[in-house]
Amino acid sequence: MTGTHDFDAFYRDTARRLARYAYGLTGDPAETQDLVQEAYARAWQRWRRLSAYENPEAWLRMVVNRLASDRWRRLGVRRARAVLDPPPPPAPPPSENTVLLVTAMRALPPAHRRALALHYLLDRSVAEIAAETGVATGTVKSWLSRGRAGLAAALDPADAALTVEGSTDAR
Repeated sequence: MTGTHDFDAFYRDTARRLARYAYGLTGDPAETQDLVQEAYARAWQRWRRLSAYENPEAWLRMVVNRLASDRWRRLGVRRARAVLDPPPPPAPPPSENTVLLVTAMRALPPAHRRALALHYLLDRSVAEIAAETGVATGTVKSWLSRGRAGLAAALDPADAALTVEGSTDAR
């Protein structure tokens, strides 16, 4: 049997017990998964030496104990720091225009929304968007044009007839 097979068998035999143990320490399923994953990663790195131990599972429990206590220590430090720092001022609410724009963007098809976001928010050219999305530049131009028309219709239905037909910003 190779070391990999030994480790695999060790993992299969101990993983459920270790997960129950870690859950008992943390009470948090996500934290339990993180602790157990980290413990097995460390065990794998030291498997040659660890496999010779009389009780490698005890070593795993010790690692989980230490990782869990480090977590609690970090939480304590954060809480102490949070008590000393005043809370940040509340963020101002979004403007009415922002709410209207986000609502209008959500109404667009995902491809149009993505093209508009890449073009206007990340300042990507049509060619860059085409390369990133894996489509032709003409398709990107179409998405941008239709996306702008959709936004115009959603933001001001009276001006929907006046949307710019030939506006294909080909930077």
